Amino acid sequence: MTNPFEKLKSMRDLLPPGPTPAAEKKPELPAPLRGKIVIRHERKGRAGKTVTLIQGIGGGTDAVETLARELKKSLGCGATVEEGVIVLQGELVERAATLLESRGARQVIRGT
Repeated sequence: MTNPFEKLKSMRDLLPPGPTPAAEKKPELPAPLRGKIVIRHERKGRAGKTVTLIQGIGGGTDAVETLARELKKSLGCGATVEEGVIVLQGELVERAATLLESRGARQVIRGT
């Protein structure tokens, strides 16, 4: 049986050299996850209902609203944006922090 790659093997030296690998760069984080993100829960002024607040999301209002939609789907809860702060229905501090850290957020602070 003949190997179809034998002919190609002899032609390998005729090929130009490939690109040299550059120094490894750390992947850029999306703009919303670069800064300090504070996650806390509160009841005050919400008729006794507990909500989780996520502050410090950068990247403008479109990025905040997009992240709110993603959190809403991933966590299975209601979510809105009030003055640049994501409001999640329920006490979801740990779950939201874990999700943001898995997406690359470096500095996630859990408050009370």
